[in-house]
Amino acid sequence: MRIATWNVNSVRQRLPHLLDYLKEVSPDALCLQEIKCLDEQFPRMEIEELGYNIETHGQKTFNGVAILSKRPFEVARGLPGDENDAQSRYLEAVIPAGDGVVRVASIYLPNGNPVGSEKYPYKLMFMERLILHTRKLMQYEEPLVLAGDFNVIPEPRDAAHPEQWVSDALFLPQTRMKYRELMALGLTDALRATTDAGGLYTFWDYQAGGWQRNNGIRIDHLLLSSQAADRLTSVAIDKAMRGRDKASDHTPIRVDLAL
Repeated sequence: MRIATWNVNSVRQRLPHLLDYLKEVSPDALCLQEIKCLDEQFPRMEIEELGYNIETHGQKTFNGVAILSKRPFEVARGLPGDENDAQSRYLEAVIPAGDGVVRVASIYLPNGNPVGSEKYPYKLMFMERLILHTRKLMQYEEPLVLAGDFNVIPEPRDAAHPEQWVSDALFLPQTRMKYRELMALGLTDALRATTDAGGLYTFWDYQAGGWQRNNGIRIDHLLLSSQAADRLTSVAIDKAMRGRDKASDHTPIRVDLAL
């Protein structure tokens, strides 16, 4: 079962790239972040024609997540823990796989910048809610994939120039500590389960020739429960998507699981 994640940075602007990706890579499930549209504005028809079922948790202009799956699936919208949180950043699916199911979450974790604003405490609180919810999900003892744009640079090797990020919400010690707390629940970073190499990035800023100079960071992650990690066969960053005309500043990353 091939599961991918991609911050498309506006699904309607990036629709030709998305359709190409679905045709070329043919993921069984694709988690999208920053769809930047309401549910009713999502370009369903073109994607459904390729054989995908679609669930969205949209928001006007900002945020928004979606899950596309070749198999029909059940879904839950929103991350528990704050009934007043109006931001659309979490969508969870239970997808049939083999003799059982795989649980997949599409996550758009808050950026948190500027650090001195209310945005950083919101980021940390969102991470705490994610930790609490994931602890409950792990009790199901089923294949679980937390997929998305986590807006966390886990280690210095995950940035071309880590010194440029020391004061950024993506790389602050408090951020990385919360991320390690999440991982300590028993999750496996799919990419790091297959390689220790540096120079592997999923985001290149539009500014200052980030893509052309390969000044990237790795902030899009696929985190696996032990039941999923045991079935991991491969991981790939589909870097070529970032080089296309009018591309998202993120590129997809995917795993293959023997489900």
